[in-house]
Amino acid sequence: MPRTVWLLACGTFVNMVVSVSFAYTFLYLTGPRGLGTGHAGLLSGVAGAGLVAGNFTGGWYGDRFGHRRVLLAGAAVSGLVLAAVPLLPTSLLFAALPLSQYAAGVQRAANSALVAVIVPEGARRQAFAVVRAAANGGFTLGPVLGALVATRFSYDWLYVAEGLGSLGLAGWTARVVPARGAAGRGRAGSAGHAGRGGVWSALRARPGVLVLLPAILVVDVVYRQQYSTFPVFLAGHGMDARVYGALLAINGGVLLCLELPVAVVLRRRSPLRIVGCGLLLVGGGYGVLLVGAGVGAAVVMMGLLTLGEVLYKTTATAYVADQAPEHVLGRFQSLYAGVSISGVVLAAPLGGVLYAVAPGVLWPVCALLGVVAGGAVLVAGGRAADRLPAAAAGSRPRRPYPSRSRGAAPSAPLGAAPPGPPSA
Repeated sequence: MPRTVWLLACGTFVNMVVSVSFAYTFLYLTGPRGLGTGHAGLLSGVAGAGLVAGNFTGGWYGDRFGHRRVLLAGAAVSGLVLAAVPLLPTSLLFAALPLSQYAAGVQRAANSALVAVIVPEGARRQAFAVVRAAANGGFTLGPVLGALVATRFSYDWLYVAEGLGSLGLAGWTARVVPARGAAGRGRAGSAGHAGRGGVWSALRARPGVLVLLPAILVVDVVYRQQYSTFPVFLAGHGMDARVYGALLAINGGVLLCLELPVAVVLRRRSPLRIVGCGLLLVGGGYGVLLVGAGVGAAVVMMGLLTLGEVLYKTTATAYVADQAPEHVLGRFQSLYAGVSISGVVLAAPLGGVLYAVAPGVLWPVCALLGVVAGGAVLVAGGRAADRLPAAAAGSRPRRPYPSRSRGAAPSAPLGAAPPGPPSA
């Protein structure tokens, strides 16, 4: 992989170590800020909606103005607003927090599109796995350090640290990603490919992507029940927060150990079939809860859920990037980024209502939705045989992004496919 990917992953790791304010927002609002639970929940929900909206729109900005520019702008705006949160009156938080989350979502989508531009087709699964491993590693440390800072000093310092981290990420990205060829790439690409149609015509020509996006949306709502209704379920069966914390540790540990090796080992396998199997595992994880409600069942459930995540998240991100025509690459990534995080807004209210009305129905519904989504993607993978429309149309494969190192040609990407249409 290009050296730039490893440098971006380093910046992502450091940024994720300090990007933990969202985990303590509700406590911050109901504690030092003195808001009631209703107002705190409303503000948290609006901020989450801003994050989802930023993911949906970041790639559109990148296609027009360049993904590097958009990433820098999103990180800078998010950093400045977050660092200013301790100085703002509580009333202004209803504007500041959604704005910062929107900018963070734009940054996330632009970062994903930038990785897709840097890395040639055939090595993107490994590249996205590297960046995700860095993010997961940072987030493994972040909440623990955040708790220490919040309890020993102040919640305000969490926002200051995250703001400085976002500004630092902007500076680091500006340094390690060459501006040459990136600043005007999106605008030039949009103009140069205007005759090829927009994003919707490109999607209609790619039925596999059209099946994948709603499947990911459904499964993300199912997957994120582990952060809302699942801990309530555990508490109702006599398992306290220590059990829940241990289960989340299993999730993080398995991801750190397996995600990158699995991406390398399966890099030549059919992407839609890998994604479909991953979605089935997510559904199967919740299906385990129908068998029993003890610690053993919870551990098996989290293991299956995590293995499903290992299979589908990196592979789906790379598949959407590989399917995208160059002039709408950012918009494809933005659509995927948006649906892949929609559960942040939808999972808790939908799962919470169903669990309150019929607690015994939630896990069968989650299992069924996972199986249906996985089955649909597997069928789509069998029909399409994973042929890339761009290759079928005779378009040239994108070259790897220029390396920053002087006098050295970029090395061949790990697992890069040979020229020509890839095999199924």
